Amino acid sequence: MSSYLSSWLPSWSGTSQTTNAKQTPPTPSIVTTEPVVQEPTNEEEEDDQPPAFPALGSIQRSSGNKSATTGKANGFDSKMMPPPPLPAKAGGLSVSSSSSGGLALPPTTTKKPPNVNTKAKARKQVALAPGYGPLDWARLKSSGQDLRAGVTTLLRITPSELKLHNTREDAWSAFGGKVYNITPYLPYHPGGEKELMRVAGRDGTKLFALTHSWVNLDYMLDGCMVGFLVPE
Repeated sequence: MSSYLSSWLPSWSGTSQTTNAKQTPPTPSIVTTEPVVQEPTNEEEEDDQPPAFPALGSIQRSSGNKSATTGKANGFDSKMMPPPPLPAKAGGLSVSSSSSGGLALPPTTTKKPPNVNTKAKARKQVALAPGYGPLDWARLKSSGQDLRAGVTTLLRITPSELKLHNTREDAWSAFGGKVYNITPYLPYHPGGEKELMRVAGRDGTKLFALTHSWVNLDYMLDGCMVGFLVPE
């Protein structure tokens, strides 16, 4: 029995050593290889090309060929078209004569307005003396000076009484039923003293409306009011 085991053990130990030797991994080594570049085929090159525009055999391409042929036959190239015309200058607008064409110019608005002052003469401005302008008159009104010729209360004035005040030193006039002492305003009147004296001693409402109805008379002569015009 012992002889049998001794004969078997050496063979087992040798087998184990051989197995261990076989299981030892080999030393790694580095191997370099060049990459393989695949040349593109003709089909791949065609896929990278952009498509033709217009498409081959399309209506657009056929009409373009006809127009190019026609243009060259007429003596000019469609690719070399002449530049567009220059725009019209200011004030040189052109008007189409066709009823279905462009828009017509609007009517002018620079016509002279009609003369509404048909009965009265043309008004003329008179050169006023220095210190008798509109601002000077406003300054005189606000100075507190008596412009009512000593009248302290508003009076009831008849037309016959109004006629007594028709001189340069004592001039009264009625406008819109109110009587004013126009004596201090005579040298300030833009139309001159002569024109303002035409209404001295009488009712000047009609003449005032014909000459300068846009003037605010109540504000202009508020400090010169002496009364109201009443019938006889």
